[in-house]
Amino acid sequence: MSVTYDSPTEYIGHHLTFLTQKFDAGGFWTLNVDTMLASAVIGVLAFGFMWLVTRKATSGVPSKTQAFVELSIDFVNNEVKSIYNGSNKLIAPIALTTFVLTLFMNAMDFLPIDIVSGGLHAVGFQKFRYVPTADVNTTFALAFAVFGLSIFFAIKAKGLGGWVHELFCAPFGSSPFLWPFNLLFNLVEYVSKTLSHSLRLFGNMYAGELIFLLLGLLGATGIAGVIFGAVLHLGWSIFELLIVILQAYIFMMLAAVYIAMAYEHH
Repeated sequence: MSVTYDSPTEYIGHHLTFLTQKFDAGGFWTLNVDTMLASAVIGVLAFGFMWLVTRKATSGVPSKTQAFVELSIDFVNNEVKSIYNGSNKLIAPIALTTFVLTLFMNAMDFLPIDIVSGGLHAVGFQKFRYVPTADVNTTFALAFAVFGLSIFFAIKAKGLGGWVHELFCAPFGSSPFLWPFNLLFNLVEYVSKTLSHSLRLFGNMYAGELIFLLLGLLGATGIAGVIFGAVLHLGWSIFELLIVILQAYIFMMLAAVYIAMAYEHH
């Protein structure tokens, strides 16, 4: 079933509306069903693909797919080694998982929104957003996961007492008079890192999704609009390719940096 729009605002608003499930009358406890479904499917496809490649890996001449996966793993491993010199072998796999998942989520932005939406409308989904990282809830969830891992590794490296001591005694000193200032400073650092980590990714992906919608509106202005929009769309797609990869890389590197910082002693 096709959907008609009375104005550009309605067109954009419809495509930027989530498929939600509310669990209370006020709407505070609301689940973005489309984000959850898209994230689950992307996760299964992305890591299922890498699992299949590793299962079929050979020690001889690798296939192009195997070579690509091996190069990606080596790249992430080298990047992590450049910022972390410790012995924990989990940092690189965590970084690789973060990079792959974020990259595939970002790449959903390249799917033609009207064609995909038309298919979703045909099966009964009138509202469905399929770019998980354009949902701030997703980026905050990823950032909170990194935050939790950084706290976990900090306690593992320093012990609970050592981590609490550092929380109250660094960076200004261990005097009891400085404890409130140290705690406030560290809380601000934790909050700012989590906020910037999540909002940077969300802002770039949301802006990219919105620009694709605006360029799509040019097609409704006539033949000239279709041609001009197609040229702009191609140009933006090339630029968005860089953004998709770069944002996944930045998110991965920040995750690795924040976890590596957990091992530092002040």
